[in-house]
Amino acid sequence: MCGIVGFVGKAQAAPILLDGLERLEYRGYDSAGIAVCGPEGLRLHKTKGRLQVLRDATHNGADLPGTLGIGHTRWATHGEPNDINAHPHMSQSGKFALVHNGIIENYAELKDQLKRKGYTFRSETDTEVVVQLLDYYYAGCGDFFEAMTCTLNAVEGAYALGIICSDYPDRMIAARKNAPLLLGYSDEGSFIASDVTALIRHTRDIAYMDDGEMAILNADGIRVYDRQMRPVEKEHHHIDWEIDAAEKGGYDHFMLKEIFEQPEAIRKATAARIQDDRVVLSDLTMTEDEIRNIGRIYIIACGSSYHVGMVGKYNLERMLRRSVEVVLASEFRYCDPIVGQGDLVIVISQSGETLDTMEALREAKKRGARILSIVNVVGSSIARESDDVLYTWAGPEIAVATTKAYSTQMAVLNLVGLYFGDIMGTVSHETYTAMVRDLQLLPEKMEKILENTDGIHAIAKACADKEDVFFIGRNLDYALSLEGSLKLKEISYIHSEAYASGELKHGTISLIEDDTLVVALGTYDPLFDKAMSNVVEVQARGAKVLALTTETHFREMAQRVPMVLTIPEVEQMLLPQLGVVPLQLLAYYVALERGCDIDKPRNLAKSVTVE
Repeated sequence: MCGIVGFVGKAQAAPILLDGLERLEYRGYDSAGIAVCGPEGLRLHKTKGRLQVLRDATHNGADLPGTLGIGHTRWATHGEPNDINAHPHMSQSGKFALVHNGIIENYAELKDQLKRKGYTFRSETDTEVVVQLLDYYYAGCGDFFEAMTCTLNAVEGAYALGIICSDYPDRMIAARKNAPLLLGYSDEGSFIASDVTALIRHTRDIAYMDDGEMAILNADGIRVYDRQMRPVEKEHHHIDWEIDAAEKGGYDHFMLKEIFEQPEAIRKATAARIQDDRVVLSDLTMTEDEIRNIGRIYIIACGSSYHVGMVGKYNLERMLRRSVEVVLASEFRYCDPIVGQGDLVIVISQSGETLDTMEALREAKKRGARILSIVNVVGSSIARESDDVLYTWAGPEIAVATTKAYSTQMAVLNLVGLYFGDIMGTVSHETYTAMVRDLQLLPEKMEKILENTDGIHAIAKACADKEDVFFIGRNLDYALSLEGSLKLKEISYIHSEAYASGELKHGTISLIEDDTLVVALGTYDPLFDKAMSNVVEVQARGAKVLALTTETHFREMAQRVPMVLTIPEVEQMLLPQLGVVPLQLLAYYVALERGCDIDKPRNLAKSVTVE
């Protein structure tokens, strides 16, 4: 992994590939390369480091003429980041070049077989095994399509593949299994990409490949085949957001831009789903009887989406009086989960392509559970394989560290709670009314927080030299602290952990010493006094405390703590929706002060499509 783009058409390929790869930089990568089939056959260039190195080395693609090509930004999984391990990979014969996202699980076995047949390998990657295997089958049959079919039958694992062959200078073959790959249609030619942002400058007409499909692309169109090599008619999707939605728009970083986009993102996620002060989820196909008869509820997700689920557990259990279990997607299918008919599994993913989450979804579905997904990307794999899907409508999110996806996922999950609770008769009229009212006021309250970024920046400067930080909170504040801690560690590289405050005395407090930074969350009014007790507790051990509380409790907190961030009052189940904003800004400004690459933090990728 991590980014793929390919083009065959009437224009020069290399500039299109470089432009597409530039738009995929946000996904995280450590090397980049392009291969073009032109007058001199297959030529490729690949380099460790940033895309600009590749641009300079190829004179913005001018050194690789041709109208057929593939490109890749790599995030290392097999082999260290270097020029040799970078994609594309070329076959020993020089006939094939290939890019790949995913992991080939039986690559070692295949590699040994190919070595015995006289093949030599230059890289440490599993991807080179695929291109050499393709070369081997092609030598036996002389047909690109047939050799590709044999190759796919031999490999095991996850892959999104783009392949070009010097004997076929007018076409490209693409294949997909458990890794995202989409097709782009244009008068200019045909495209493949791992993300729509790579294509938006050239086309808005796309189709998503399904598992087991293979596509043949040429300048005039695309033919798609299923596992049995039968032709498939693909549903086309129109991308309706503008190019500037994927640009910085005057902000220094995408992350900051996307933090400031959260109020509007919340409006888009909620406005059409609240009509006459009632929650209306017209996209759901579940009947009222099916909703009333829901048994257990599981929330399955990874990373920040998992933290949304942690907030959701508290809120859904209050509103629905059902047991809610939040499970890491990477653990779910390996724990022999007790899930089946009558149970609801809520799957949360920004990209809709997260492999761990996808496999957990399939496991739950196989056991008979109903799947409701909350995703951002229309037509993504998770959306297509779910029984019901609610889109967050957050628009493109470019920064690796998620912000508006987190906020919109939480808003949609709260809408689900209100909608189900109303049907079940488990949410009171007072709570329902207050939640609906304050959901509509959230954007305005967020904008109030965003007016005080200078104050948050000043506090971040005072915290930027820390190397260990602890976040503490109770109930919803604990769930929120998990996300606050993750944001700080992933973009500033500060070691940060989040703990339920009540667990301090059970071991964690031994780590608190003079000048240790503790971020204490005290927004949840029913447990504010206990939160204050924990502040006193860590201060007695020498901790330097930064507190987050509501405007109502500011005075009381400020009497004890010199650094206090506040959020406006809101219905208590919505507190994390507001509380996350100053924590996102804190992480951003700390990383800024430390000189970190905020939009592309080291070792991280936007869409995790390998286990």
